[in-house]
Amino acid sequence: MAQLFEVHPDNPQPRFLRQCVQMLQAGGIGAIPTDSSYAFVCRLDDKAAAEALRRVRGVDEKHHLTLLCRDLSELANYAMVDNRQYRLLKLATPGAYTFILPATKEVPRRLSHPSRRTIGLRVPDHKVTQELLALFGEPLLSTTLIPPGDSEPMNDAAAVSERLDRQLQFVLDAGACPAQPTTVLDLSQGDEPVLVRQGRGELARLGLQLDSP
Repeated sequence: MAQLFEVHPDNPQPRFLRQCVQMLQAGGIGAIPTDSSYAFVCRLDDKAAAEALRRVRGVDEKHHLTLLCRDLSELANYAMVDNRQYRLLKLATPGAYTFILPATKEVPRRLSHPSRRTIGLRVPDHKVTQELLALFGEPLLSTTLIPPGDSEPMNDAAAVSERLDRQLQFVLDAGACPAQPTTVLDLSQGDEPVLVRQGRGELARLGLQLDSP
């Protein structure tokens, strides 16, 4: 049964966050708010949890999962970034952007793209997410909270808890999210970023003018 924690969006109660951390450390799957939409999350180095995450989302191993990182220094542990890319990431973080980058050896091979050895990473601009990541002490593996059969993310935490009650250990309720996906930029294919999806993150903030695929 999923436990529903109602927290203040700007000043989340530490005791509730600590309980969520304990559930994640024990291999649980949670639903948390971000600056784009609610997301499913689990522990990075837990194979069984990662498989459960894909099942609850209804995706296979070819679907890019994303690491939620607390800051740029943490992100650099899991992706190979050159100076030019680092300057772009600095402009974009924290924010509603996901970057596809070559994965380092810190990323388990089963979590990277099977043919390209890449991983999606982002630094969310959301107080609750940031506080949870700080307490957890490492990135969280994540994917947008879109249940199988749906086309849009769910945005009501109580409805998430009710619908996915037996598949999640907890739902962290900080109110509605923007319900708009992140902008996804692929930095793994050469010198120029490739726009995979235009979402909430504005390209102008990064000084980019790219065509949508």
